[in-house]
Amino acid sequence: MQIVITAVGPDNVRLADPIIHYVTSQGANINEIQMYNHDAEALFAMLLRIELPAEQFEEIRHACSEIGKLKNLGVRVWSPELRAARPRLAICVTFRPEPPLALLRAVRDGHVKGEAAVMIGNRTACRGIAEQFHVPWEYVGNKDGSADDERLIAICDEYEVDYVILARYMRVLPAASCWKYAGGRIINLHHGLLPSFPGIRPYHDAHCARMLTYGATCHFIVPELDAGNQIINQSTFMVPPGSKIDDIIRLGQEDNEPRCLVEGVRRVTSGEVQLHFHRVIAKNGAANR
Repeated sequence: MQIVITAVGPDNVRLADPIIHYVTSQGANINEIQMYNHDAEALFAMLLRIELPAEQFEEIRHACSEIGKLKNLGVRVWSPELRAARPRLAICVTFRPEPPLALLRAVRDGHVKGEAAVMIGNRTACRGIAEQFHVPWEYVGNKDGSADDERLIAICDEYEVDYVILARYMRVLPAASCWKYAGGRIINLHHGLLPSFPGIRPYHDAHCARMLTYGATCHFIVPELDAGNQIINQSTFMVPPGSKIDDIIRLGQEDNEPRCLVEGVRRVTSGEVQLHFHRVIAKNGAANR
């Protein structure tokens, strides 16, 4: 069984050793290890991807949790194989209804393997969609749209979420949040083609560059904003020369972006791809991107 362990907390000495020594003493094969130490934030984070027999999972989870308590670390132990037939999804939203609506329909119709465990919003615009599909709704915003990032992660923990889907969720997750659900558990829809058009106005940037091809990108989240090596899926559409920016945005938002997200989530929940050392690879280990 593949097991992903993340540990995040205040920086200190000898934080990684106890977890690494414990899992190796249990016979674990370490397939990936990453560590992060940010002096400015005094933040320590670690990711371990290991292989162990499935019957050892609960023992590993309990032991790592106890180590976390001793070292003041938030430790999460997860396996994509636990609920592979029906992974639990947290769908995070802001204003745009089309991506979450398309994803919920795809889940309902069996095109995407998964269960919509919860919808989380920093705005209330999409609450009606959650109610329409009988999905629990959680609000993490305030009057200016700022989000309570710690509350968002706590909700994902509470609902035992496998994958966090940022369905045009227009807030940047802090590094600590990214590391807590690291290892290919956070999927983002970006409304432009990466790596060429990052940022918050990719349609306008592409229009200024006189592009005739526009697109969207579904990618795994890592702490670097809209990094280009984590691409799961891209979809594009073409427009005639002289097309107005408003028409281009409408086409992208209403049709292309939802299709891109649904196919990206389908690839992940079906086990076709995974994130390994910040690169998307096919399940058989061949490089995908």
